[in-house]
Amino acid sequence: MAKAPGAFRTISEVATELEVPQHVLRFWESKFAQVRPLKRGGGRRYYRPEDVELLRRIRSFLYDDGYTIKGVQKLLRENGRKVPANPGRSPVAAKRSSDSAVSLTPALRTEIQSVIDELLDLRGQLARAKA
Repeated sequence: MAKAPGAFRTISEVATELEVPQHVLRFWESKFAQVRPLKRGGGRRYYRPEDVELLRRIRSFLYDDGYTIKGVQKLLRENGRKVPANPGRSPVAAKRSSDSAVSLTPALRTEIQSVIDELLDLRGQLARAKA
């Protein structure tokens, strides 16, 4: 049976809904003061619907838009819990979207892999030289 929209959620329910591990939610609590789930006996966390929505936006900023933790902290500091759904693309996200127009041909993929292999070989040589 599904919970009512206004019902509190456990950390496992929120983690499943947002597709992140529970430890990530606990980490975000330590980084974002605005995330304040209720804690009951034994330290069990219960998230309000507004907490879940805030966590959903944090996840989107970090994973989809390319913001850093510090960038999201700044957005939350400036806007409180009322962070706009799309405050503007981060420089990383803007660059990522402009780069997506470049398609990788098989020849370009082969060339990139060759460069990667060469860099890995050089790293191995440097490690052996230090030893």
